[in-house]
Amino acid sequence: MSPSNSSGTRLAPQPVICVSGLRTVFGSHVVHDGLDLAVWPGEILSLVGGSGSGKTVLLRQIIGLETPAAGRVEVFGRPLHGGTAVQRRRMSRRWGMLFQAGALFSALPVFDNVALPLRELRHIPEDLVREVVMTRLALVGLSAADAAKMPSDLSGGMVKRVALARALSLDPELLFLDEPTAGLDPQRSDEFVDLVRSLHRQLGFTVVMVTHDLDTLLDLTTRVAVLADKRVVACGTVSEVIRVEHPFIRSFFLGPRGRRALGELASKEALHGEP
Repeated sequence: MSPSNSSGTRLAPQPVICVSGLRTVFGSHVVHDGLDLAVWPGEILSLVGGSGSGKTVLLRQIIGLETPAAGRVEVFGRPLHGGTAVQRRRMSRRWGMLFQAGALFSALPVFDNVALPLRELRHIPEDLVREVVMTRLALVGLSAADAAKMPSDLSGGMVKRVALARALSLDPELLFLDEPTAGLDPQRSDEFVDLVRSLHRQLGFTVVMVTHDLDTLLDLTTRVAVLADKRVVACGTVSEVIRVEHPFIRSFFLGPRGRRALGELASKEALHGEP
């Protein structure tokens, strides 16, 4: 339900993330120039683009790991770059990040990897830490026995699940996914997509996802933002985006692989009676 003001008038929802006039420069190389993007509450927004279009760089700037040369990034209505270190830490506790390769600490068992964000707060009792960790592991389909395993003992799919459990450890409002199904075989990829979809429905967080995998994109995405020419050249539903005339959009969505994925999606929707 949309919020209302004192007169009872329904207010328009505010974006969770607002990027305006973003410029990113590495040496003499310009990655983004005048990039604008809004992410709305509860949606799953996918960032797509060709190699070098700056998808992951944009993601890292939104979570404050990199600073743009110019422009503004607002998260939860507040400017991300600027303010005090304490303010930035408080804001970062409201999101979780799943890095492409999982980024688990190889010397720590699964339990301690998931517990790390909780322990960094320094005021949560260890018995509560254990309760939260085991709950998050259960959420992603892992058992108590898995908590004692080392990252080297995990399959690729399990690494992704542990990394997701860690990203969810602080009950975030925002979840960032960088190539979440990269390196997984088709079955494990489908299982992970189903897991993210289920958790999104259950927990209601907003998702920003970088992916080059069409099947993952089509199965999960609410809207797609296409990065090309140093900016966002199209943003909308898949059906809206594929009507935009641009070389990357034509090759990515309407090439042989794209047409096959879109056809499979249409068949699934017809089978389940979806519009």
